[in-house]
Amino acid sequence: MLPPDFIFFLQIIIFLFITPGTPRIVIISYSMNYGIKKCIWSATGDVIANFVQATLVIFVIGSFFLDNPEVLNIFKLAGIIYLLYLAYDIYKSRPKDISKSDNFSKSNLSFFKDGFLVAGTSPKAWMFFPFIFPQFIDFNSNYIIQFTFLISTYMILDFLSLMGYALLANKLIVWIKANPKTINTISACVLIIIAFIIAVT
Repeated sequence: MLPPDFIFFLQIIIFLFITPGTPRIVIISYSMNYGIKKCIWSATGDVIANFVQATLVIFVIGSFFLDNPEVLNIFKLAGIIYLLYLAYDIYKSRPKDISKSDNFSKSNLSFFKDGFLVAGTSPKAWMFFPFIFPQFIDFNSNYIIQFTFLISTYMILDFLSLMGYALLANKLIVWIKANPKTINTISACVLIIIAFIIAVT
C-alpha cells in the first residue's frame, strides 16, 4: 500500500530536484572542476544528510521544530557561512584535466563532507522535512514502512537528479576549458546570492 498522496509527493520532490538549488550549483562546479566520479561522493553526502534530517524529524525532534521555529535560524546562519566559504573555494579553483588523477587535491571524504554539509545546513531541506514530509505519512497505520518507502524514493531521485546535473555539466567541459573562470565565477556569484536571499528571508 502506497503512502497517502504518493503521486503528489512525487510531483513536489521532482519539482524540488529540477530546481537548481545550492546542492546542484555545487555539483555543477565540482563536475567541471574534478570530474563526474568525484561528484558521486558529494551526491552521496547530500542524500545521507537528507536521510538524517528526515529520521530526526519523524522519530526524534519533529515536534520540537514546530514548537521552536527559531532553532531553524541556527541552521540558516550555519548554511549562510558555509555557502560563502564554498563560493570562495569554487571561485579560486579552476577546471582540471580530469584524465589525470594526480590533479585531485580534494579527498573523497572532503567531497562527501561538502555534499553532507550543504544539504545538512540547507534551510530548504529543514523546511521540507519538518513541515511538508510528515503530511504524506499516515501515523495511524504502519508509519515506519511509509517512512522507509518515502525517504527511499526521495534519496534515489535526489541522487539521480544530482548526477544528471553532473553529467550535463561535464558535457560542457570543452567550452569551460576555453573559458576557465566563467563557470566558477557564475557558481560563486549564485551561491553568494542564495546566501543573501536566505539571510533576508
